[in-house]
Amino acid sequence: MKQHYDVLVAGGGFAGVGAAIGAAREGKHVLLVEQFGCLGGAACHNLVNPFMVYWRTINGKKEILNGGIFAEIIKRLTTRNAISKNGMIFHEEYLKVVLDELVQESEIDVLFHTSVIGGQSVNGEVQSVSLFNKNGVSVVKADMYIDATGDGDLLAFVGFDYEVGDENGNCQPLTLCFNVGGVDYGDMSYFEVRKKVLSLYKEWQAQGKIKNPRENVLIFHSLLPNTLHFNSTRVIKKSPLSAEDLTAAEFEARAQMLELLDFLKGNFELFKTCYLINSAPCIGVRESRRVIGEYMMTADDVLSCRKFKDGIARGNYPIDIHNPTGTGTTLRALPTDEYYTVPLKALIPKGAKNLLVAGRCISVTHEAQASIRIMPIVCCIGEGAGVAAAMALSTGKNINEVDIKLVQQKLKKYDALY
Repeated sequence: MKQHYDVLVAGGGFAGVGAAIGAAREGKHVLLVEQFGCLGGAACHNLVNPFMVYWRTINGKKEILNGGIFAEIIKRLTTRNAISKNGMIFHEEYLKVVLDELVQESEIDVLFHTSVIGGQSVNGEVQSVSLFNKNGVSVVKADMYIDATGDGDLLAFVGFDYEVGDENGNCQPLTLCFNVGGVDYGDMSYFEVRKKVLSLYKEWQAQGKIKNPRENVLIFHSLLPNTLHFNSTRVIKKSPLSAEDLTAAEFEARAQMLELLDFLKGNFELFKTCYLINSAPCIGVRESRRVIGEYMMTADDVLSCRKFKDGIARGNYPIDIHNPTGTGTTLRALPTDEYYTVPLKALIPKGAKNLLVAGRCISVTHEAQASIRIMPIVCCIGEGAGVAAAMALSTGKNINEVDIKLVQQKLKKYDALY
């Protein structure tokens, strides 16, 4: 590891990978720092699967909304038969390898098992970050920094303002995903499986036999035979920014997992011989810090499908809010033939000169964050951040002065959509 880089990216999820590759393809020397042992973020560390819809539908035809690096990831997964025909359900182990190949081909320096633990800034300019790994604590400098940690750790450490959760500070629930094998569902579709389970689940929940506050059982198909994927645990009123709360949430979520598995095995023939394959290494976080940026996207921006002049990514996922304090999930859908764009100004912390934020912690309201947070969108946000950082460096500009037309020209060159 060098002591100075053109661009330092904190976090190796979809946003961080997009940012690192976006900058490296423009000739910048990039360091990508990831706290775990692989890239992929929520997909690999939290087993979040499948990809949510990344296209719009016009007259019955699909038009891809999330291109660029994300489209390349889909293409490489397809080559390995590691994604379903509809391009949604993927094999996370192959995804890890695909992401390895992409960053290595881009000659990005990657540090696994390394966490950002601090940093310094002066008058909106980040001076350095402190990293911790098996080597100990080290200080690294860069000309541009990108916070793709999801939780906004870097932006908080260097003193930029942020918000957390809804108006009461409550974040969307934490969820532990898991996979179940040995399911004898024959030719039944995933919707039929869910229908058979839901009625009795609600009855048991009303009787207090189910402690999980989630209102339904969310099940997805898997690429593996006789296997189903569950996104059904719900831990509420825990802070994703508290180590104590996260620890308690891991305990609670695993108890909910076994509660659900016992319920299924004991009541449904198709689950009689099922077994737990694995649960995610870490509980999944939907929402935590959100930076206060040069512009803050709102629910109106999302629902009205607003197109910004400084757009760097597209999306049309619904505003999808899991109740932070109990049961219920609110969905506010967009027209299926439309989309909104994410503005570059929402990636720039207010007053920042050389820091960008990418991923679910960009400058958005609680409601807007519930739409932009999915993996296809954050990958494109990351790519936009990486290209913007590279263009600022190439033209000698602060990040808040970068020429958006130049950024968009470069994104177009790489088939990114904005």
